[in-house]
Amino acid sequence: MVSQLEKKYTDEEYFEQELASETRSEYRDGEVVPMTGGTPDHNDIAGNLYVLLKLALKGKDYRTFYSDQRLWLPNCNLYTYPDVMVVDKPLQLQAGRTDTVINPCLIAEVLSKSTQNYDRSEKFVAYRTIASLKEYLLIDQYSVHVEHYVKTAAHQWLFSEYDDVHTTLSLGTFEFQIQIADLYENIEFEA
Repeated sequence: MVSQLEKKYTDEEYFEQELASETRSEYRDGEVVPMTGGTPDHNDIAGNLYVLLKLALKGKDYRTFYSDQRLWLPNCNLYTYPDVMVVDKPLQLQAGRTDTVINPCLIAEVLSKSTQNYDRSEKFVAYRTIASLKEYLLIDQYSVHVEHYVKTAAHQWLFSEYDDVHTTLSLGTFEFQIQIADLYENIEFEA
């Protein structure tokens, strides 16, 4: 049995492919992984969070991004597109690039069946290499469930979870509170 080796791409090949493509891909240390499209519920939840953060942080020293902003994690050689990302001003970009940020303080991912294990494990391990990252949210799109990780010290994260729409989630990075019900506005779960 002969095993077929997958092609390893350079950063430059990835960027050429990404610019020519109508869909986005993640770059994982030489591997290009196409990103699947989201469901309407996925988009609504990410959009709800984006709008809440954008309004709350208006006029403050942060920039808020929604799904199309590329993030580079140099320690892992990973390029990815978080669902929602907040970045401290001034915006820091990868050297030589005008389209890839490197300094998020909050990242949120909306979980899907195909990405939930990756978002909780390998991706979170990679995200933890970002010195500026202070909070990580994982939001389930199939039931009311939010996982909130807050960096308390180097290599230490505090975990909280929320399963009640009447609960308030407090983000310490910008002293902002979010009603869980607001994250799930317009979402109807199957019985």
